[in-house]
Amino acid sequence: MASLFTTKAMMSHHHVLSSTRLTTLYSDNSINDQQIKTKSQASHRLFARRISGAARAVINSPMPPPVPEIEKLEGERRCHVAWTSVQQEKWEGELTLQGKIPTWLNGTYLRNGPGLWNIGDHDFRHLFDGYSTLVKLQFDGGRVFAGHRLLESDAYKAAKKHNRLCYREFSETPKPAIRNSFKNPFSGIGEILRLFSGESLTDNANTGVIRLGDGRVMCLTETQKGSILVDHETLETIGKFEYDDGLSDHMIQSAHPIVTETEMWTLIPDLVKPGYRVVRMEAGSNRREVVGRVKCRSGSWGPGWVHSFAVTENYVVVPEMPLRYSVKNLLRAEPTPLYKFEWCPQDGAFLHVMSKLTGEVVASVEVPAYVTFHFINAYEDEDENGATVIIADCCEHNADTRILDMLRLHTLRSSHGQDVLPDARIGRFRIPLDGSKYGRLETAVEAEKHGRAMDMCSINPLHLGQKYRYVYACGAQRPCNFPNALSKVDIVEKKVKNWHEHGMIPSEPFFVPRPGAIHEDDGVVISLVSEGNGGSFAILLDGSSFEEIARATFPYGLPYGLHGCWIPKH
Repeated sequence: MASLFTTKAMMSHHHVLSSTRLTTLYSDNSINDQQIKTKSQASHRLFARRISGAARAVINSPMPPPVPEIEKLEGERRCHVAWTSVQQEKWEGELTLQGKIPTWLNGTYLRNGPGLWNIGDHDFRHLFDGYSTLVKLQFDGGRVFAGHRLLESDAYKAAKKHNRLCYREFSETPKPAIRNSFKNPFSGIGEILRLFSGESLTDNANTGVIRLGDGRVMCLTETQKGSILVDHETLETIGKFEYDDGLSDHMIQSAHPIVTETEMWTLIPDLVKPGYRVVRMEAGSNRREVVGRVKCRSGSWGPGWVHSFAVTENYVVVPEMPLRYSVKNLLRAEPTPLYKFEWCPQDGAFLHVMSKLTGEVVASVEVPAYVTFHFINAYEDEDENGATVIIADCCEHNADTRILDMLRLHTLRSSHGQDVLPDARIGRFRIPLDGSKYGRLETAVEAEKHGRAMDMCSINPLHLGQKYRYVYACGAQRPCNFPNALSKVDIVEKKVKNWHEHGMIPSEPFFVPRPGAIHEDDGVVISLVSEGNGGSFAILLDGSSFEEIARATFPYGLPYGLHGCWIPKH
């Protein structure tokens, strides 16, 4: 389907704008009608100036910005809307629809991610620094209602109040306030104490959003205090998720817990005694219980970064990457190319397998060096001799740490059209449970079939921890500086179907199974897409054919986002 609006859609777009509610980030109630008219006429010039850096999220007009027009500016390269800050603190309304929504699709898709990359005069450096912005798509009787809202974390509220950065973000460290021109010689010690107490760490929960088994909805990031409850209908911030245990003093956690209707599993890295606590929390509870502990096998000080992990029916798979937490990099005011990590391939790469029932580590194997943000799935299988092995799949970046630095906002905004995205693949680990010292790492499907890009993945949730066949992820149509396609990967038949439109940057494809479905890929795939012309839309693809079935257009451009969840209508 063509990406440009039809004439009918453009006419409907005006109606949507007139029926929505919107609040600007920094409103000016003193603006008169003439000023509003002038600012509305000048809005297209504001978009034209979005080159090399993001337009600042400071709009002094209460009027909603129109969808930016396509402007051909010879000699100027515009910044893609995916990397610009959202222009309003909140918005809601009904979307213009092309195509038909399946009658069974009733519920809410939520997506979380960074959406505001500047505060005051300060522009953030990295994609992961931005303040959390929740987006919802509510499907109801064939209609699509949508909205977005910035999460009211302490970090965001403090930044808005003081007009400056107040907490440590992924690559950002607040500059110390200078009082009476007196430099405190002990300020460095104080900052170390604030860091290791967790006081200076952000609660900017800009990474994921999950629905717990009891129905509560929580936004997450890698700091434990960045666990924040939200109302999925209004997107309002409810408050901190208060853990009823003694584990919060460990500061950090996996950004991607494994959640089912009955329980939640997660990993808590230990920076003092390098290792990982494997913890479980029952649905309806706020208390995490330690099931067991994995000790790092490497000789490095810090544990490996554990953004995500995997589970099978009976085991938890704990990764130990050579990309490790680094104290010296955590303490730096200015980031290194690896930010708070360091690359230690000389110390080896490992995978550990823990029994869910007993907490016993039943396997700890060395594997080739790897770099992954996201595990896809894992399951128990048999080898050629009938012995049990664990198969664990992940989006693997060929042990290339450059991917972290390639996500700098300057790079994303300035390298459009260049083929600079590092290669990635579906990496398949084979972990024997027979006491072997070594495991294997293979390429599950030829990477060229999905453009040598692979990340932001989802599967049919009914196959979590079980043998499965299909992966939905972000792939690429080269040349590109960022994943710009959606891919359905058949890991059994080694086949790939791709969706791509020029100038589009889609976010994570999220699979929603059809109730009562028999086939694994019977459902729909939802993705929010940022357009090259400054607009955005939600796309629905058939899970089986991977063909577009519907498109719902926003009346403004959405920045890129990260991970989502599905909340069925009851």
